[in-house]
Amino acid sequence: MKKILSLLFALSLVINIGAQTKHVKKPGAKPVAKKTTVPKANPDLTKVNDSIPALIPQKKNGKFGFINQKGKVVIPHQYSNVGFYGEDCNLLNSKNDKAKKYGSDKYASVRLNGVDYRIDYTGKRVYKYQDSDLAKCPFEYKKQLFHAYNRQGYYGVIEDSKFENAEDYRHYQIYPQYEYLHIMEGDDLKNPMIIASYNNKFGVIDINNKVVIPFIYSDIKRNFSWKLARLFEVTTDGKNYFYVDDKNTAY
Repeated sequence: MKKILSLLFALSLVINIGAQTKHVKKPGAKPVAKKTTVPKANPDLTKVNDSIPALIPQKKNGKFGFINQKGKVVIPHQYSNVGFYGEDCNLLNSKNDKAKKYGSDKYASVRLNGVDYRIDYTGKRVYKYQDSDLAKCPFEYKKQLFHAYNRQGYYGVIEDSKFENAEDYRHYQIYPQYEYLHIMEGDDLKNPMIIASYNNKFGVIDINNKVVIPFIYSDIKRNFSWKLARLFEVTTDGKNYFYVDDKNTAY
């Protein structure tokens, strides 16, 4: 019996010593660093202008695609209509969690053969719109501080809270001098962009009557491109529209 106990004790001692030696680090041994994989940045999405989207809609031969800020076609022209990459509040508020994620600004809405989809930055169609997935968008009304004012056939700008006397030029933010004015919707109510027409040409001015976009275009669309992407949709021939930023750089 004593021999058996002695043998068991010896075995347990060997096992314990062996287990301990497995964790002993060799002198001078360096810890192995874990490799971390960093996703490579897509060069097609490199921004030259940080204030506008990386990919911009473009129409060519009657179809829409997307170009990057350097003018390279990233997503082929195949759609009948597209929107900017941005949030879709109908999906963001969806009761379907699987659909909700496609409402983020990582996706854009497109239409192909009468069917609406969301695509990612590679152009892959990742979600097909379903009426049952769509929720109502919360409505938030923001009253404009400034409005266009017509005086004797010419347009100027007034600030509603300050305007009282149409005969006093001091009551105008911009005295009537333009053939047409349209105050664009944007996030900064105190400093809106204003589409103006002068000598039958369209341009953009700010609230201090400073020219932002020169009066060289035959038309500028009155849409949400400034609010959504800080871009203006312009044309020189009345047919072919393209985007320019607030430095009049064309895309």
